[in-house]
Amino acid sequence: MSALRFQQPDGDATFQDWQHVHNVIIPTHALSLEDIRERAERHHLEIAYLGHALVGCSTVRPPTDDTVTATVIARVLDAHRGQGFGEALYGRGLQRARELGARVIETVVLSSNEDGLRFARKHGFVETERYLLPGDTIPWIGSRLS
Repeated sequence: MSALRFQQPDGDATFQDWQHVHNVIIPTHALSLEDIRERAERHHLEIAYLGHALVGCSTVRPPTDDTVTATVIARVLDAHRGQGFGEALYGRGLQRARELGARVIETVVLSSNEDGLRFARKHGFVETERYLLPGDTIPWIGSRLS
């Protein structure tokens, strides 16, 4: 069996893989390739593969100069859930956030993503806010690691 492999997106093919996972998991906030390239300059992005199969992606929004808070988001495609891949993506994101100086960890999950909400609660995240982005009808749930 193939081992899980992680890669930072570094070209059109890998940016498209990251985009595919993001847009499948978050259909209400589809991102263009240009959006993702811009995010890759500000955030730490990773893609997970099992052999050649696309499994998931993650985002770490690092702490800014005026905060010690980082946001860690792990996304896993439906076909690969329940196999520990989310754990691996989340663990790597958490480690990266702490390497970047984070002392507080937050996450955001689309309220319609029941698997994502369950994962966040299981890992000690507690809801801190609900909000709508302009034009959205499905709320986001912001949570903090307790």
